[in-house]
Amino acid sequence: MKKLAETLIAIKPLDEAAMSGAQKRLDSLTKPVGSLGVLEDMVKKIAGITGEIKPPIPKKTSILMAGDHGVVAEGVSAYPSEVTPQMVLNFLHGGAAMNVLARHAGAELIVVDVGVAAELPEHPMLKLKKISFGTANMAEGPAMTREQTVAAIETGIAIAEECIATGTGIFGTGEMGIGNTTPSTAIIACFHGGDVAGVCGRGTGVDDQRLALKISVIEKALQVNQPDPADALDVLAKVGGLEIAGLVGVILAAAANRIPVIVDGFISGAAAVVAGRMSPLAADYMIASHLSEEPGHRAMLNLLGLKPFLQMNMRLGEGTGAALAMTMVDAALKITHEMASFADAGVSESTE
Repeated sequence: MKKLAETLIAIKPLDEAAMSGAQKRLDSLTKPVGSLGVLEDMVKKIAGITGEIKPPIPKKTSILMAGDHGVVAEGVSAYPSEVTPQMVLNFLHGGAAMNVLARHAGAELIVVDVGVAAELPEHPMLKLKKISFGTANMAEGPAMTREQTVAAIETGIAIAEECIATGTGIFGTGEMGIGNTTPSTAIIACFHGGDVAGVCGRGTGVDDQRLALKISVIEKALQVNQPDPADALDVLAKVGGLEIAGLVGVILAAAANRIPVIVDGFISGAAAVVAGRMSPLAADYMIASHLSEEPGHRAMLNLLGLKPFLQMNMRLGEGTGAALAMTMVDAALKITHEMASFADAGVSESTE
């Protein structure tokens, strides 16, 4: 708990002077003021995060947290839990969509076993940090103890700090865990007012019958556990997941160390909401990569005050949307480094 407390205290407001300087730099470039829209907003935000008027092109790291969920026993997923370790092995062998998009973005991919319900082999890409063999069934009681939840968060903090020590300048979040749209939906329903049906989606593509079951299971979990929306750690412990908690730690550590973090889709969004409730300032360090097809994702982004960078009808998770957004961040930063100013190019500025 000490590491978590220290991390929360270290999160500070954005650097307003750097943001002002970045805006002046952008306005001096050979284009109409504001004409590059979101790209300019991105440069200004990253300047505020890093304190650099011209932030450098950062070393990119995608952290993919993996964990299983006891609530799968209720039949909420179209896939069995065995798929979680199978997909982790696929990541390690380079065969998943996330591997392709991480390579495309030039990002290092780190996979963390924080709660997979199987033993996994050692591998250079894999961090073996298992807190437990999956969560308990949240439909019958708390998914995790408070101690397990803090341990998973602090695992995420430690891994992020290791990456920062070796030069990481931007993070992308990702996850793997069969059934994890169920706890993510429970988290957003708790913070958004309890309307489970309004924020519950089909996850991996469940049919109408299983969707109705999923909604009823989440409603039961909320009733059984009575998570307190005023205590984000209580919500996370009672209806969350180990990989979600691990991502909370990554996000908080990034904010504490003035590193931007690109939030992926629905499950990463649940972690972002929890992190934002633990430290409202942490939301300023987040970049929303895309708008997921999961209906609750928009509610998550609204709670955080974030606008999605991309809208591509994606709902895969793994960190894929965050990896794509990394390429757009690179493009934004190259604008401020490589474009000529009006003075440099000898181009007349606007008279208005």
